[in-house]
Amino acid sequence: MRTLTEDQVEVGLALPGLSIELTPTVVVSTALATMDFTPVHHDVEGARAQGSKDIFLNILTTMGLVQRYVTDWTGPEAVVKRIDLKLGVPAYAGDRLSFDGTIVAHDSGAFTAEVRGKVSLGDHATGKVVFTLPTA
Repeated sequence: MRTLTEDQVEVGLALPGLSIELTPTVVVSTALATMDFTPVHHDVEGARAQGSKDIFLNILTTMGLVQRYVTDWTGPEAVVKRIDLKLGVPAYAGDRLSFDGTIVAHDSGAFTAEVRGKVSLGDHATGKVVFTLPTA
C-alpha cells in the first residue's frame, strides 16, 4: 500500500468517492465496537419508541468513517491532525452513506479537505479534515 506525498496533492483536487451500505449489521456492530449501548443504535423498537424510524449510526462511527474516507485515499503514512464535523440528518440502517471531498487548503505542510457524507435524506456529515503527508 502506498502513501501519497505532499507533491502529489494540490488545492482543488477532488478525492475519489466512497460509498458504504449501512446494513443493520454495520450499524449495530459499529455501535458495539465503540461501546455505545444506546438503544437507538441497536434496538429497532427502542429507536422507534424515541421517535426514530429505525436504528442509526452513532457519532463515533461517523467520525471513524470520515477519517477512513480520507486515509483510504492518502495511504497509511498520512497523519490526521484534526476533524471538524457537523452532523446533519440521521444515517439509518438500510441506507447508503456516500462520501465526496475536495482539497481546499495547503498551509505549513498541512492539507485541509472539505468532506461530505450524504444519505438519501441529505447531508449526514459535513466538515473538514486536516492532515499531513510525507515529503517526496
